[in-house]
Amino acid sequence: MTNPRLPTYFVSHGGGPWPYMTGEFRNNFDKLEQSLVEMRAELGDAPKAILVISGHWEGEGFAISSGAKPGMVYDYSGFPEHLYHITYGAPGSPELAKRVQALLRGGGIETQLDPTRGFDHGTFSIMKPLYPAEDLPVVQLSIDAGYDPALHLAVGRALAPLRDEGVLIIGSGLSYHNLRDMRGTSGYEPSRRFDDWLQQTLVHASPDARAEQLLAWEQAPFARAAHPREDHLIPLMVAVGAAEDEPGAVTYHQTDFAGGLTASSFRFGHPPGAAPTQGEM
Repeated sequence: MTNPRLPTYFVSHGGGPWPYMTGEFRNNFDKLEQSLVEMRAELGDAPKAILVISGHWEGEGFAISSGAKPGMVYDYSGFPEHLYHITYGAPGSPELAKRVQALLRGGGIETQLDPTRGFDHGTFSIMKPLYPAEDLPVVQLSIDAGYDPALHLAVGRALAPLRDEGVLIIGSGLSYHNLRDMRGTSGYEPSRRFDDWLQQTLVHASPDARAEQLLAWEQAPFARAAHPREDHLIPLMVAVGAAEDEPGAVTYHQTDFAGGLTASSFRFGHPPGAAPTQGEM
């Protein structure tokens, strides 16, 4: 039996270890959590493994986590002590890591395997509510610190065959990521305006126009106010590149995060079993 072609996703992953928390901070992410539950439902049992491109892992070139039993990377600060001892116990997959490396090298993109890399919160913050059973193999792919949109779109194109092999590709970042302005009201308007541009680009533009606009993302309204550093935007490029000619859809949209910030997540391609409708790009 052949695997159904899986869509790709860009997920706004929220703040720190939120799925492991309770109280007011945790409640900020109720809508995001619900979107991840719905994402699991629409995917059903089609994914056999997951590849996460995390905005929290960057370096010179690309690296792939290749350990069979990944540990944890507590890449946040200021949280209670017990949140530096949490675990997400999904296995890794050396086999998938090697397949990712082969596909990227076949596309002229050099990579290295990293058997020691653990799950950072760009991965476990979404995986905990998405697959709480911790049973699907998870592999991480880093982003390149040069943040070249064209390069990361090319990475996505090279990885596209994984979608027919039961591998779910997720770019994990945030549609708005200005830590300084998240703490007050000054981020409300920039996050809304940049999100409007994302919606138009990712959902309503043609595939060719979508790629062109992503390459020129710095020209978007409030682009640098939304992303002073684009580490949390670049994983989007990989998700789009892997489903370049397929329709985009919103899977999470919130306009009242932390009081008034706007954040979104997106799907590219159709969920398993969903037939394209007439007129879709």
